[in-house]
Amino acid sequence: MKPSPLAGRSAGVNLTRAALDAAVKYPWTYAEAADHPKGERSLKFCVYPDDEAAFRWLKSGAPRNATPMECQVMDLADDIAYSVHDVEDAIATGTLDPADLRRADIADKLVADTRAWYGRQWDGDRLAAAFLRLRRLGAFPDMFSGSRRDLAHLKNITSMLIGRFAGSVEAATRETYGPGPLTRYCGSVVVPQDTRYEILVLKGIAVHFVMAPREREPLHGEEQQIVRDLVAVMMNDSPAPSVALEPVFLDDWANAADDAGRLRVAIDQVASLTDGSAIAMHRLLCG
Repeated sequence: MKPSPLAGRSAGVNLTRAALDAAVKYPWTYAEAADHPKGERSLKFCVYPDDEAAFRWLKSGAPRNATPMECQVMDLADDIAYSVHDVEDAIATGTLDPADLRRADIADKLVADTRAWYGRQWDGDRLAAAFLRLRRLGAFPDMFSGSRRDLAHLKNITSMLIGRFAGSVEAATRETYGPGPLTRYCGSVVVPQDTRYEILVLKGIAVHFVMAPREREPLHGEEQQIVRDLVAVMMNDSPAPSVALEPVFLDDWANAADDAGRLRVAIDQVASLTDGSAIAMHRLLCG
């Protein structure tokens, strides 16, 4: 086996090959993302140019563009958590009135927004059936007043949904592979079709009531522009570091081999900012 490309130099927390592999949800570079058939709504990737040597090492012997069992479990857990908690948060904050989920026209609107957001490969009839199945199951409260009783009921629904999704996947995976250990590329997570559609329709509810309306707000565009402006400011004096670059990022900047590496440092710097500090910095540097 080839030695790690990190041999002889600091490797941070020095994670194992398996641990690193489990964290690479999108196992391709930015350059490869545009042509990838995964059907993501936006370009997603996990491999920056300066990661490529380590990436090739940790994927040695693995199927191309495949993710290990551990990564699939993490990905599914992420999907379940976001789909359930986004709906919970929307109800708890008053963004979503549960009564709207009983409107006669809501299923068609949810299906349309879900397919527009996540892709036409998802069958509309199955999405509608998943929504109606969840509604019959009691996955949405009849009303929400913000009382302690209603909050407790909402939390119970959240727990029920998480148990439903995780339980169905565990049962289907064990039915396929049996009781033995499943690690790395020895198997794949088996998600029943009904479960996939139920998770997705919850995401669609968040899209319809929270994310799609937000994208139409002028403030959303302004926030995106602030991020773009701040990254540009960080790169203005390259290869010299920007005066706005915080000391903690100076070593990363100095060790970057080229503008691609320095751009990553600039993005890391901007990503570390809170909303308030980003706005304040933008006012100071960009007017």
